[in-house]
Amino acid sequence: MSKLRYTVPNSVTALSLLLGLASIITTQYGDLEFAAWLIVWCGLLDTLDGVVARLLKATSSFGAEFDSMADVISFGVAPAVLVLTAGIQLGGIEYDSGQYWVLLLACGVFALAGAMRLARFNLTSDQPKTGWFTGVPITACGGGLLSSMVLVLIHHERIASSMPLHLYLPVLLFVLAILMVSRVRFPKATIRESKLMNAFQFVNIALIFYCGVTRSFPEYLFGIGVVLLIGGIIAGRLTRVASAAATN
Repeated sequence: MSKLRYTVPNSVTALSLLLGLASIITTQYGDLEFAAWLIVWCGLLDTLDGVVARLLKATSSFGAEFDSMADVISFGVAPAVLVLTAGIQLGGIEYDSGQYWVLLLACGVFALAGAMRLARFNLTSDQPKTGWFTGVPITACGGGLLSSMVLVLIHHERIASSMPLHLYLPVLLFVLAILMVSRVRFPKATIRESKLMNAFQFVNIALIFYCGVTRSFPEYLFGIGVVLLIGGIIAGRLTRVASAAATN
């Protein structure tokens, strides 16, 4: 029975990996909206497997490595394939053109940076826990931002057609890749001293799950993704400066 409990979080991780694979296949069939929602669901499962592992006291080295492998597929490769196809379908980028190769390169860099980010995280996972990540997590970039961005572009075709996506998409991918492998301090979703911050986190997680389960309001998912990305980077910078000042 003690070993059986480890299968629960690992099964959630396995489902996340399979949904990531399903997203890649669905993208190839041209259903970008469903493919994007599959990535969003991977993000929900990624949250659940960590909670389940802690509740069951079923954290393990195998689970950590397996989770990273799933994250590479679900939040690295799948979003990269999704954005590449979105650039062709929504941005009018022609196959084998210069714009296509630039976007393809950006997708490759994003997936590679995500894998490097996860490898670095695993190397430091045995260090004392803090409330901060080093570098922006791949789940925030691929699961939270890119998938919801594609959904917004699909739901607002006029906006998508009026934007130079051949420029914006590669730039966004390169920026996110840099943020993932950077030394930027980024806050974890964890219990903190501030009750207001805890309430903010709880409400947002609940709303994200609602949007994901009901496949609605991708605008909220994208908007909160942008706010959390920018706010998290600013918070990390401010706390780093405050910490350095306190030690001097």
